[in-house]
Amino acid sequence: ALITAENGKPAMWAKAEVGRAVSTFRWAAEEARRFSGDLMRLDTDPIAKGRMAVVRRFPRGPVLGITPFNFPLNLVAHKVAPAIAVGAPIVVKPAPATPLSALLLGSILAETDLPKGMFSCLPVPNERAPKLVEDPRLPVVSFTGSGPVGESIKAAVPQKHVTLELGGNAAVVVCSDYRDLDWAAQRIALFSNYQGGQSCIAVQRVFVHRSHKDTFVPKLVESVSKLDFDEQVGPLISEQAARRVQEWVDSSGGRVLVGGTRNGAAYAPTVLADVPAGAKVVSEEVFGPVVVVSIVDSDEAGLEAANDSKYGLQAGVFTHDVQTAFKAHTLLKVGGVIVGDVPSYRADQMPYGGEKGSGVGREGLRSAMDDYTSPRVMVLTGLTL
Repeated sequence: ALITAENGKPAMWAKAEVGRAVSTFRWAAEEARRFSGDLMRLDTDPIAKGRMAVVRRFPRGPVLGITPFNFPLNLVAHKVAPAIAVGAPIVVKPAPATPLSALLLGSILAETDLPKGMFSCLPVPNERAPKLVEDPRLPVVSFTGSGPVGESIKAAVPQKHVTLELGGNAAVVVCSDYRDLDWAAQRIALFSNYQGGQSCIAVQRVFVHRSHKDTFVPKLVESVSKLDFDEQVGPLISEQAARRVQEWVDSSGGRVLVGGTRNGAAYAPTVLADVPAGAKVVSEEVFGPVVVVSIVDSDEAGLEAANDSKYGLQAGVFTHDVQTAFKAHTLLKVGGVIVGDVPSYRADQMPYGGEKGSGVGREGLRSAMDDYTSPRVMVLTGLTL
């Protein structure tokens, strides 16, 4: 209820977020059991007879976690849970628009027997964030948010260990062999518009093989038209955000197949076609309920078009062909390829992050635990091996 109240996302997505946050902490607890280090035999070299290395990872130091508004609980959990798992204190700066979920999580953590100071929630205006970023007491900065802000953080503290989970304009390729077009249309319709499209891996660009054009595009438009706005879509975070989406659509030069209207902070789920290359709705991250459909002459052309982006977070490939799946995994310059579904799928334990302008480093519990720590070697001498 609190997530919906401060963020505006429909209750079904807020409930799903709480469930994922629970899973995130459980996975961190499981990973903590396995975070014991490695043994490395050194006596394979004659001069190292009787020697063995123990390689363990230790916290780099306290972590500064900066989180966005679109997942005000689970993206906080993805900073906090791995920090607790490795024993690194963490200071969370939640998004100014949605601090309450992080504060509620903090009140829950305060009831545990974690050491004092293990977790702090510091809701301050964005203007005060640079001083936190530059504070030498926080040698690790984990940021999730917009690309320009992330790049400014990286430039400001080159001496720190910085991980950046930035934006995307996720692509889907509907391949020539794919036959379950109803499923593809329904999934793309829902996950281009869920939570008002305010997800870094919401579907934004769809490349459809020409053989499916006359069948798939009407199915997609119909599926988008049938979405329940209040239950499945919801408003944007502010009227200003909705106005920006409206401006991008109006200036796109494309044809509106459905949607294209705004009412306050609510923007109608929208499908665009015939959008010229370079328009913001294809080259930038819309972060709104807008999907652009393009027709391609081959699966290879679809994969090439999906790669034609400064972002590379995740991509979806609808195919039944394992050869095509492996080709997509090889060719697509993204952090994750989802076969048979939309790029909006994320399991919280898997490595999650992007290439190119979508960031550096990975989240997902074990991946974040590695980012928060550095390896330290101990060599034992004179052993009988």
